[in-house]
Amino acid sequence: MKLLLTLLLVLVVALPGFAMAATQETTLPEIEDEVMCPICGTLLGLSRAPAAERQRVFIRAMIRDGAETEEIKDALVVEYGPQVLALPDDEGINLWAYVVPILVFALAAAGVLWAVIQWRRNQRGDPPGGSASPGPATADSQRLDQDMARFDL
Repeated sequence: MKLLLTLLLVLVVALPGFAMAATQETTLPEIEDEVMCPICGTLLGLSRAPAAERQRVFIRAMIRDGAETEEIKDALVVEYGPQVLALPDDEGINLWAYVVPILVFALAAAGVLWAVIQWRRNQRGDPPGGSASPGPATADSQRLDQDMARFDL
């Protein structure tokens, strides 16, 4: 019974959030952060070029007509070309724009982890070869004792 009440409570609390997310309207600032000015190559929100102002008028008209974000972006690509999008597509050669930073981060993390392991191993006093006893072997120890006894005065 408690499980059923908990599930019902979660649904009551979560449903308004889902409904609000589904009915969220497209806004100009949202689009300005995802689109570039075709003249200066900066984000549309930062550009004050006449072409940027024309783009804003175009976007406002589409928002007024009820277009969603993806529809507006598609229309901008048709009008100005694919370079108008702030983020590259995630297919073909543009996929590397997403993959390379992840690979570099993973390699850097592995390098840091390896360096920390080596540093900790050296702090404990373990020899680099990995043997357990840092002193000489038994035969070497006996020979050293004999040599030292020969030189005693």
